[in-house]
Amino acid sequence: MREAVSAKAAWRTKAVSASRRRPFPKLSVSRLMVFAAGLIVLFLIVCALAPQWIAPYSPTDMQADRILHPPGAAYLFGTDYFGRDVFSVVVYGTRESLFIGFASVVVGGLAGSLIGALAGYFGKWTDGILMRIIDVFMTIPGVLLALAVASVLGPGLWNLILAVALASIPNYARIMRGQILSVKNRPFVTASRSIGASELPIFFRHVLPNSLSPLLVMACIGVGTSILTGSGLSFLGLGVIKEIPDWGALLSQGRGYLTVAWWICTFPGLAITLFVLAVNVIGDELRDALDPRKRRA
Repeated sequence: MREAVSAKAAWRTKAVSASRRRPFPKLSVSRLMVFAAGLIVLFLIVCALAPQWIAPYSPTDMQADRILHPPGAAYLFGTDYFGRDVFSVVVYGTRESLFIGFASVVVGGLAGSLIGALAGYFGKWTDGILMRIIDVFMTIPGVLLALAVASVLGPGLWNLILAVALASIPNYARIMRGQILSVKNRPFVTASRSIGASELPIFFRHVLPNSLSPLLVMACIGVGTSILTGSGLSFLGLGVIKEIPDWGALLSQGRGYLTVAWWICTFPGLAITLFVLAVNVIGDELRDALDPRKRRA
C-alpha cells in the first residue's frame, strides 16, 4: 500500500515539474504561419473598413512637387505620377479589392452550391441536365470565361463581380454534388426516411449541414483566387473605373512607369500576393481542422 502511494506521489511530482518546465503549448511552424496569415487578413480588413485610420494622406491629394518620389520616411511606398502617396492609394484600394473577392465568392458559391445540391440530391434527369451544363462551362478556362463575360458586360464593379462569380460556379457545383451524393445514402438519412420524414426536412436538417465543410474551405481559398481574377480583369481595363482604383487597376496604371518608378506597381502587387498567400494558409488550416480523419489522429 505504501509503495502504491509513493508511486502515485512520484507521478504527481513528475507531472507538476513537467508542466512547470513547459507552461505554454509548443509552437509549430504551421501555427506561426496561421497566426501571421490571420494578422495580415485582419490588417487588410481594417484597411478596407476604416482606411482613414491607416492611410497618412488622402488618396486624391495630388502635389506637383512630390511626383515620383521614391519610398522613404515621408512616403512609405513612394508617390506616383500624380503626386499621390502610393501607400494611401493602396490602403484605400483595399476596399474595392476585398469586396470583389468576397462578393464574387458569395454569389458564385451560392449559385454553384444550389446547382450541385439539386443535381446530387434529386439525381436522374435533373442531375443529367444540370451537370451537362456545368460540363460545358468547365471546358472553358475560368479566366477566359470571366474575361468573356466582363468584355460583354463592360467595365463596372458589379459586372466584374458577376464575371468572376460565373467563372467559379462549376467548381462549387461539382464539390457540392459530390458531397450530397456521399451523404444522402448514409444510415442516419435512411433512418429519417424510414420514420416518415419528408424530403425537404431531411435535406435541410441532415444532408445539407453535413455537406458544407469542403465548401467552406473552398470558399476561403476562393477569395484569394477571385481577387487574382478580378485584379487581372482590372489590369486589362475591365474592372472598376473610379477615382480610387483597386489593386489591379493600380498595377495597370503603373506599368508604364515600371523602369523609372518601380514602386507604383510593386506594392499593389505585394498586397495581392500577401492576401492570396494568407487566405491560402488559413484555408489549408481550416481543411485540416474540418477533416475527421485528422481529428481522430
